[in-house]
Amino acid sequence: MPETSALAPLLTPQGWELVNSLPPYDPDDAARLNQELRRAGHPPELVAAALTQSRLRRDAAQKFGDFAARMLFTPDGLQQATRLPVAAAHARRFRDAGLTHVADLGCGLGGDSLALASLGLQVIAVDADEDTAAAATMNLTPFPEAQVRHTTAEAFVAELGEPQDWGLWLDPARRDAGRGHGADGGARRIWDPESFSPPLSFVTALAATGLPLGVKLGPGIPHDLIPADCEAEWISVDGQVVEVALWFNALARPGIRRAATVMSPSSVEELTSGADFEQHRSPDGTLGPEGLAGLLCEPDGAVIRAGLVADLAERLGGRMLDEHIAYFVLPADSAPPATAAVRCHRVLETFPYSVKRLRSWVREQGVTSVEIKKRGVDVVPETLRRQILPGKKGRKAGSMKAGSPTTDGPQHRTLVITRLGDQRMVAVVEPL
Repeated sequence: MPETSALAPLLTPQGWELVNSLPPYDPDDAARLNQELRRAGHPPELVAAALTQSRLRRDAAQKFGDFAARMLFTPDGLQQATRLPVAAAHARRFRDAGLTHVADLGCGLGGDSLALASLGLQVIAVDADEDTAAAATMNLTPFPEAQVRHTTAEAFVAELGEPQDWGLWLDPARRDAGRGHGADGGARRIWDPESFSPPLSFVTALAATGLPLGVKLGPGIPHDLIPADCEAEWISVDGQVVEVALWFNALARPGIRRAATVMSPSSVEELTSGADFEQHRSPDGTLGPEGLAGLLCEPDGAVIRAGLVADLAERLGGRMLDEHIAYFVLPADSAPPATAAVRCHRVLETFPYSVKRLRSWVREQGVTSVEIKKRGVDVVPETLRRQILPGKKGRKAGSMKAGSPTTDGPQHRTLVITRLGDQRMVAVVEPL
């Protein structure tokens, strides 16, 4: 363990007992608790490490639920960790393929290994970072099916050979602390797949051996970088696209090239296609301005990333606005679809887009705040909001022009700005 390790003070009986004795993290009470623990004789470095873990456990509850209260975390490891419902779906795929052993390469904090071991699979969890491997060791202690090794994926695979009944799961490191820190406070993200650790070419070389293999990547990877002969599954959780998993060989489902899996608190839904990425379904012609009516449907991000918007529109009986715009419409008399794969808005009013027209509309309607959604147009919502909403003087009583409506309080509206053919349009909508 490096001398500078933030986890080292916690990997002792005293440290483990202290961090597990702390109350739920409260930022307003952290300074007082810090002083109290120091006065009780705990070393400053142990107190700092314990309070940091308390904060990380609070943040980790969103991904790990109740498990987070007895786990160890690193900030970057938590950023990249797989949510437990997603890890459980990964584990089921290995189990359903008849595998008994899985190597989790780039195991991070052990979320996927935890899910695999909970299904009775024998797991070897591998990570090249010493701190992360130490955290994974603690997190997987309750599971005798799992063991952790501190080594690289490349070294482990060279040792493994090609045994029967083994599957591989890879989660390449996509952040590099040596490149500074990003806007989220973590190590800076890497976008080039060949700069991942291990690189994507290492994954495809392993897949060529025929081993059952899955790899987790960032959901924004361009379609033209996705290898052939794999199933690409984009996964969203509660409306947030969290990953794309590429499945090779026995882990890929026959006849499926693209999939979108939409997880919500009450359901898991899936949309699939056997067509390759350049074979997206085309809409049945572009709608005219009069077609922007009824229910305007905004697909889940996983559906959009997987290029399955037209497939979803056809399934629900809708028509797309444009081949390159991820909205479609349903007739006005339609009931909102009972699916988490799309969010619907009822169109109340439409008109051609212009800043001047919007400013007049805001004044006439007495609107005080707007949510602006946009697709297929070069509009910056924050800038447009400043251009069309009145300033503080404009909101004072009596400042509106004669004949404009008066309101008893704040008036909020949702605007969708999009394109129909070559014409930019505004739709005033009511979210459903």
